[in-house]
Amino acid sequence: MTPDLVEYPDREMLTISLANRIASQLAQHLRTNDQAVLCVPGGSTPAPVFRTLSGADLDWSRVTVLLNDERWVDRDSPRSNSALLARNLFQGPAAAAQYLDLYTGAPTPADAAPALAEQVSAVLPITVLLLGMGNDMHTASLFPRAEGLAEALSHDAPAVMAMTGGDEAEPRVTLTLPALKSALWTHVMITGTDKREALERAADFDPQAAPIRAFLDDATVHWAE
Repeated sequence: MTPDLVEYPDREMLTISLANRIASQLAQHLRTNDQAVLCVPGGSTPAPVFRTLSGADLDWSRVTVLLNDERWVDRDSPRSNSALLARNLFQGPAAAAQYLDLYTGAPTPADAAPALAEQVSAVLPITVLLLGMGNDMHTASLFPRAEGLAEALSHDAPAVMAMTGGDEAEPRVTLTLPALKSALWTHVMITGTDKREALERAADFDPQAAPIRAFLDDATVHWAE
């Protein structure tokens, strides 16, 4: 078990507390900096956090938002993480945020990755990073023993790489270890017994087998059943 694990009595308390902490850290950064960067996961688990965070009293026009990773699908696809952000985060005050879209419409992720790496590098470091984790201990689109994972987890990796993996094995782009590790504050959000057990297993694994392990030493993990 990671020592930086915060347990909540229910998911509603997790949602409220985590959204408030993210908003507070962004506000703290903006008091002494012109810009802040928020990097978030896709998927349904963090959607309630996004909805709560969207109403935060921040100067959102000075916040750049980007995803940890994105599936190579059009915005109108139900698989699009960008579409999920549009529905849940970019509402109310947060609609004023700047969005760095990882999906460019290029034929393949590999075609787009070099230019995306330059764009992401230009906004680094990340101010607040929120990560999720799958039952297989992947995070972002860094999947256990995936082709290219060793390069993506190297300290000299480009900021963005094309990757495949997961049950769908669909093409994706992902931020890599050096980009994600640039964050000033890192949070991992997980729910349910299965993911709690996976997290505990990951603590004893190599990042090649459990990519989330590469980020746990710097992270606060937020968990509710």
